[in-house]
Amino acid sequence: MKKLIIFFLTIAFSATGQSKKKILPQPFSTKGKIVTVYTSADSTNLRLSKTADLPFRELKQPLETQTCIFVNPNKTFQTFIGIGGAITDASAEVFAKLSPEKQQEFLEAYFSKEKGIAYTLLRTNMNSCDFSSDSYTYVAEGDKELKTFDIKHDKQFKIPLIKKALGIIGSKATFYISPWSPPAFMKDNKSMLQGGKLLPEYYQSWANYYVKYINALQKEGIPVWGLTVQNEPMAKQTWESCIYSAAEERDFLKNYLGPTLKRAGMGDKKITVWDHNRDLLLQRANTVLEDPEAAKYVWGIGFHWYESWSGGEQMYENVGKVNELYPSKKLMFTEGCVEKFDAQKYQLWKNGQRYGKSMINDFNNGTVAWTDWNILLDQNGGPNHVKNFCFAPIHADTNTGELIYTPSYYFIGHFSKFIEKGAKRVSSAASRSQLLTTSFRNETGKMVTVVMNQSNQTINYYLCIGTAATEVAIQPNAIQTLVY
Repeated sequence: MKKLIIFFLTIAFSATGQSKKKILPQPFSTKGKIVTVYTSADSTNLRLSKTADLPFRELKQPLETQTCIFVNPNKTFQTFIGIGGAITDASAEVFAKLSPEKQQEFLEAYFSKEKGIAYTLLRTNMNSCDFSSDSYTYVAEGDKELKTFDIKHDKQFKIPLIKKALGIIGSKATFYISPWSPPAFMKDNKSMLQGGKLLPEYYQSWANYYVKYINALQKEGIPVWGLTVQNEPMAKQTWESCIYSAAEERDFLKNYLGPTLKRAGMGDKKITVWDHNRDLLLQRANTVLEDPEAAKYVWGIGFHWYESWSGGEQMYENVGKVNELYPSKKLMFTEGCVEKFDAQKYQLWKNGQRYGKSMINDFNNGTVAWTDWNILLDQNGGPNHVKNFCFAPIHADTNTGELIYTPSYYFIGHFSKFIEKGAKRVSSAASRSQLLTTSFRNETGKMVTVVMNQSNQTINYYLCIGTAATEVAIQPNAIQTLVY
């Protein structure tokens, strides 16, 4: 009788397990498919506008004279997590100044799948950053034991906006935190600004701080998916900053932060290291990930796009090299924005192109998630307590109450609105350097191909899948999303 019961239980568990398995998409076929094209183009009114519905036709062998995008849906790579931006103090403070109607418009513009561009990824600052109205922490000066820990500051602006965003995103949300600096008393320069280093006697206290903050947010009903160890750990900034060499970040992670999170029951929180530019990406990855005790706590490596400050080009290939060296670790773009705010350049098209080029290259090099910087700033590119004013995809003129949508918003939307959490990147390549492209297949089986025209000419190209193709026209400097 006992054996019979075990037999039936085994069958029941087996059936339950099978019912929970995801149904894999069938091998992709172009038969009966229509390619819907969405376009944003410079010097036109096209902004994520539906511009064509095109059928596939036979094209057994493209000619050298034909420009093509070649997509192979059967060759898959990384799994997509999401696209989004940072809810900083600045974003939340500007949002609070909007009318209820404009607040609703703003929330839908970013987080609604139907009315907006479907952001699902959110980042926020632990303690103050440059895009805060002032410097602050959650403890009283000198409180090493963190007995005074209180996130009252965040409850005024940041937490209400984070909750509103999460309320729209729902279960697909991915939310993570990043510190810019520990409290001044924990650092060797006794300031949250101008770099400085975390003093060894405060390593444990600072590790406990992350746990306190995550617990406080989750008590507010905000699920924290993960964290980065330190924003821009090699930059001495005029604003909140803290320097960690690669060895120091490795050792803080393996000896303090990783074990502390685990002891607190937070071993499932995704820890991302580096969180700085692509230039030193390999050195940081090599130093941290070659140490097994540190590597076991690392979910992924985060990176920014500001390496061009030196006058050089974007180092996209470094992302691919890290992906090649450490395929088990994830790559996440954790911050980027257009610097040096100038209201005369709200509609400067090349600002959007910077996003498109970066996103295509980063995804093609293995990136699983892509995070813009501030989701909202005012008509001055702030507020910012050190006058480091920048652009955001959406600005609010707090004098008129109007929202200003920049080209960057639409370029990001060509990815975020159509590529869904759980999608797989698939093989995608252009036959001409004027075109950039990346492709994903959603779990529903729908294909999404993004094409960006870097030239000043209209280009007719063929979207080719096997021996089937459809011809598409893309305007000068335009970006398109093809859904099929």
